[in-house]
Amino acid sequence: MLKWINLTLLVLYPVAWAAPLMRAGLLPLFGLSEISVLTGLQALWDTDIPLALLVTAFALVAPYMKTVGLALVQFNLLSRRTMPALALMGKLAMADIFLIALYVTIVKGIGIGRIETAWGLYLFTACILTSLAISIAETRRTPD
Repeated sequence: MLKWINLTLLVLYPVAWAAPLMRAGLLPLFGLSEISVLTGLQALWDTDIPLALLVTAFALVAPYMKTVGLALVQFNLLSRRTMPALALMGKLAMADIFLIALYVTIVKGIGIGRIETAWGLYLFTACILTSLAISIAETRRTPD
């Protein structure tokens, strides 16, 4: 069952990347712009390439590669000795959720603009946490 849930994440991650994480606006009177992982990365590539590389690694590469690696382990195409490296990739992916939460907290604390979380943030967080739970269960499982 864990294999199929893990494979489902390969579809859900791209959906979460395109889904709105938050809606933000400068003043409460104006409309809010939706921000997704992909639109945020597009903006970063225009302004701060090193940060864009870091966020790309945390938000896109780490979780997806971890999921692919875990699927390879589950289907006996990759050695179980890679599990510690896959666990590290999962922890890097959680760093992205922390950064988003920090951004929301800072913006709300300053009070200049308006920010609302959107369903994509919950989907992205659920994908990361599901992947983490699968890797923990897979680590505890004895090899066939």
